This record gives sequence, structure tokens and C-alpha cells, in this order.
Amino acid sequence: MVTVIRFGIDLGGTKTEIVALDVDGREVLRRRVPTPRDDYAGTLRMIAALVGDAEAELSCRATVGIGTPGSLSPATGLLRGSNSVCLNGKPIKADIEALLQREVRIANDANCFALSEATDGTGRGADIVLGVILGTGVGSGIVVHGRVLTGANAIGGEWGHNPLPWPDDDERPGAPCFCGKHGCIETFLSGPGMERDHLAVSGARVPAQQIVQRAASGDADAEATLVRYERRLAKALAHVVNIVDPNVIVVGGGMSNIDRLYVNVPAQWGHWVFSDVVDTCLVRHRHGDSSGVRGAAWLWE
Repeated sequence: MVTVIRFGIDLGGTKTEIVALDVDGREVLRRRVPTPRDDYAGTLRMIAALVGDAEAELSCRATVGIGTPGSLSPATGLLRGSNSVCLNGKPIKADIEALLQREVRIANDANCFALSEATDGTGRGADIVLGVILGTGVGSGIVVHGRVLTGANAIGGEWGHNPLPWPDDDERPGAPCFCGKHGCIETFLSGPGMERDHLAVSGARVPAQQIVQRAASGDADAEATLVRYERRLAKALAHVVNIVDPNVIVVGGGMSNIDRLYVNVPAQWGHWVFSDVVDTCLVRHRHGDSSGVRGAAWLWE
């Protein structure tokens, strides 16, 4: 029998993953299954089955934390803002607790990423950690002294849906965002945002990964796109540094694989940070795609 105290579940739009961590944070089980498409009841049954099967295999009863797109409304207890739209407006926490017959903790997936990296990732030991996800979308989570900063409205860390700060004239009003606004940070710093910017300036439709590869090979248009991206990321992060003043900013998501960001962005952000020195560190994630599911497990201290 393995002593397991935490299960983490990463509820995604196409896949759902469960991980079991022992008392020392070591992974002792991992399973991944397809997420039922547009099926709320099926999603609940899948989660209950994952937990039941894992507990049977490990002969234990564990705590359960779940990371999900969107967040629970403090007013209604219903999920909101999820790109898995069948979950929106549903009492997912209450329904899962009824199925599992125990308390369940649920947090936004970006918060889970930040918590994972603050607990035993590249942000370990830091007082304030900002976890930033740069991928198909853009989000972040804030961890202070080992606890997720949720906030009064449960939107702590919704960095991607603030406007790009200190915009240049050609950055106004910005591209439309799915949230209904224009010029959100997500529209500039997501992978699709980089691709859209490259197309608008160069006339070439190129995937973000290839833009990075072409820049490394000396392509002038691709290099110019990366220079614009780095400047925008520096401004966007400087804005958060001015408010939260994190010790460490950990980057995840597909865009985190751009090696030059970790040198070029800190070299610029001092222009906008309201301080004579900037000791904040910009680092790559440790756990990668596993950060979300591990962070969900760490929702239980």
C-alpha cells in the first residue's frame, strides 16, 4: 500500500489527466483519458471514475484538487469563463463533491501552474511567484508564501485580459479578443497573436514555431517579429512587477520554449519598472505540461 495524500486532476478540453503524489511529492500514478466532448454529465462521471480507479489501485483515500479552465464565481458557485463551454454555468464543485462524498478544491489551471512551480518547481523558495502561461491563450497565477492569490472576485492573475500597457501608436486599438475587448495582452503574446502580427507586417502566414526557427536562421522578417514580441512581453510583465513585485516569474506554455526570451526580456523591462533595480528573475518552468496537474494536487497544503 502506497501512502498517498493528494490527487491532482487537470481537466482539459480534449484530455483529462490525474496524478497521485505521495507524502514527499513523488508521483506514484498517472493516467490520461479523453475528455467527453460537450457532455457535462459525462465529464462528472469521468472524474469520479478516475478517482475511484486510482484509489482502488493504490488502496487509499486521497484528497482531490482539480484544475480547470475558467473559475468559480464567488457569488453563485458556478463555473464561468471556461473555453469548455459545457462547464459554464454549472455547479461543478458541488456536483463532484456529491459524487466523491468529500470536499474537493478547484482552481483555475493557470493558478495550478503557478502553485506547482512555486511548490517544487523553479519558483520554489520564493516569497512571491508569478506563473505565466504563453500558449494558445495567455494567463497567469500568483502565489504568495505558498498560497494562491485568488482575490475577492476569484480573478487574481487574469493578466491576459488587461490591455497591453504603454502601447505604441501602431498597437492601438489592437486586435479583437474573444472576451469582447480590443488589444488584450492575449491578442499580442499568445502563439496566434505572434502569427497574426507576423502576417500583418510581413504578409506571410507562418506558425509561431517556424517564426522562431526562421529568426534563428537569419530571416529578417521573423527576427523583427520576435523583437516586437519581446518588447511587448517586457512591457506586459513590467506592469505586473510594478503591482505585485514578484521574486520570480515562471513561464510555461508553448512560447516558453523560446530561449532568447529569458535574456532579452529582462534586458528591456527596466525601462518600464518603477525602480532603480529589477531583481525579479524570469525563468522557464520545471514541470512543463505536468505543472497544471501537480498544482491541482498541491491545492491541498
